[in-house]
Amino acid sequence: MTFSRKPDMNVPQLIDCALLDRVSAQALASPRRRKNHNLHVAESDASHRLLNAVEPDSYIQPHCHADAVKDEAIVALRGRFGVVFFDAAGKVVKTAIIEPNGDTVAVNIPHGVFHGIVALLPGSVFFEAKAGPYQPLKPEEKAAWAPAEGEPGAAAYLEFLRALF
Repeated sequence: MTFSRKPDMNVPQLIDCALLDRVSAQALASPRRRKNHNLHVAESDASHRLLNAVEPDSYIQPHCHADAVKDEAIVALRGRFGVVFFDAAGKVVKTAIIEPNGDTVAVNIPHGVFHGIVALLPGSVFFEAKAGPYQPLKPEEKAAWAPAEGEPGAAAYLEFLRALF
């Protein structure tokens, strides 16, 4: 994992519309159609805080975080997101739309819960917080019943998820 910035720890960081615009532009230019902007300094930090700009055609494989300290909070800052919760076999058990000024603006996802997120509008950005240090997803944390990013079927599965909203 690479970090998009190296913050000066003694200077407050403002999250303004100009920053959201920059991160969204980087997501548009990215082959994966998403971009992280880390507010924490290092992968080893105990608290990870970041912006995620995600375009509607970006596929994020459903997953869970098995570690008991890896609950994940997501707050919509711009745009609109669909959040999908699954049981261990891949059955959709709940959906939610999060958006700024909407009925639901954020979601807290407990560790061990399979989930996926899809951007429903261009230029969508969310704030994410979870415990560090950074650890790549283990194979058992990736939904075996959903295609991995770049695999055949990923685009069709993304459309299935988007159609839930």
